[in-house]
Amino acid sequence: MRKSLIAKRLTVSGLALTMWLLPLAVAGQTRIVTPKNKYKVQDDIKLGNDAAKQVEQQFPILNDADATRYLERVGNRLVAAIPPEYQQPAFDYRFKLVNASDINAFALPGGPMFVDRGMIQAARNEGEMAGVMAHEISHVALRHATAQATKQNSVGNQLGVIGMILGGAILGGQAGAELGAAGAMAWMTKYSREYETQADVLGARIMANAGYDPHDLANMFKTIAAQGGSRSPEWLSDHPDPGNRYNNINHEATLLNISRNPIKITRDFERIKARLQSMPPARTMAEIQKNAPAGQANGTSTTGRGSYSNNIPFPSSRMRSYSNGGNVTMNVPTNWQEFPGTNDVQFAPEGAYGDQGITRGVMAGYYQGQNAGLLRETQDYVGQLLQGNSYLSQRGGYSRAYISGRQGYSTTLSGRSPITNRTEIVTVYTTLFNDGLFYFITVVPSDESSAYSSAFRSMMSSVRLAN
Repeated sequence: MRKSLIAKRLTVSGLALTMWLLPLAVAGQTRIVTPKNKYKVQDDIKLGNDAAKQVEQQFPILNDADATRYLERVGNRLVAAIPPEYQQPAFDYRFKLVNASDINAFALPGGPMFVDRGMIQAARNEGEMAGVMAHEISHVALRHATAQATKQNSVGNQLGVIGMILGGAILGGQAGAELGAAGAMAWMTKYSREYETQADVLGARIMANAGYDPHDLANMFKTIAAQGGSRSPEWLSDHPDPGNRYNNINHEATLLNISRNPIKITRDFERIKARLQSMPPARTMAEIQKNAPAGQANGTSTTGRGSYSNNIPFPSSRMRSYSNGGNVTMNVPTNWQEFPGTNDVQFAPEGAYGDQGITRGVMAGYYQGQNAGLLRETQDYVGQLLQGNSYLSQRGGYSRAYISGRQGYSTTLSGRSPITNRTEIVTVYTTLFNDGLFYFITVVPSDESSAYSSAFRSMMSSVRLAN
């Protein structure tokens, strides 16, 4: 079963080279001459894919299926609006959310884009969010990363650096620089005014083609400045003067054919923004790095580093104690590994975890809902589990249960696992905890359930919630 409600995909990034902006007399739009580039499109793709793997290990990816699908819908709409002359059919644009409060987004060559939760929460409407994404998509479409390598005429070192650049965002330059070797490369690369101007101009055009108002891209500068309060936002230090960019983007908008009824506030935007706001507060990238456990990248789950097997040992009868720092304690079989995340932890034996989640084991964590009461919160959470794991369906309703002496609910989900190709039984237990929901989930193939039942009961009965 997948750890959470995900849907993986994202996109974009860059660096730049020379370019000239010439008036296009016929269309009235500013013409972008793409930078010289001696590298193949496949080089962009390989760089981006390699870097994306590192990002997913180092950054706390927010595996929320509903929010990710929304991000993908907006991203795919923008990708479809890239002018034909800048489209690269081989690029794989895909989008993921990062559970960080920084107002940032960044992109990698060939397609992967990562959007910080804080950026969406700062945006006043979908157009502002889409503007940042369109800017980043433009860096990818114009192949700015490998263009920069061409300019510096350094194949080995520069391509290695490009693959680690995480700061090509309209808003973020320094934001990733707290994240070890990968992020450290971001601040070493100062982006040219021409480079950012190209991404602004093409981003505005993509927005107009997609039904958005390019003025929202310009307005995002003011939104972030206002959100930043008395402290100047970090993105100001590494990017051309935002006042000039604001004026330039607004001027570009006058040259474009903008819908009379552009996409602004949408129900999906308001719903997802409220959903993110209801979650436990996200940490900054700097805090995530500082508090990361030894050997663990930023507190994100590392189940993706495992490999699935058909030869899995049954749970040990010997137990060890687990504590997340004081709020939650429980006993765990000594032959199970633990995988702590930002708001949860997973336990599984060797061979039962990998890049698609766990096939046997336990997931426990905290879910911040809408303070709608235990049953409603449980129903909402289970609904999200079902959305994120579409092979599962609910068997029956909700039964009374107790966790750490607290009243709760339980329900059973089942379906044919896409990993094992066997029927999987997932039992969900919930109770109220710290103004949210504590969940305890067991996962096991149905034909092995009897071999795991004793371990599951022991773990469940040992759970202690401090508050």
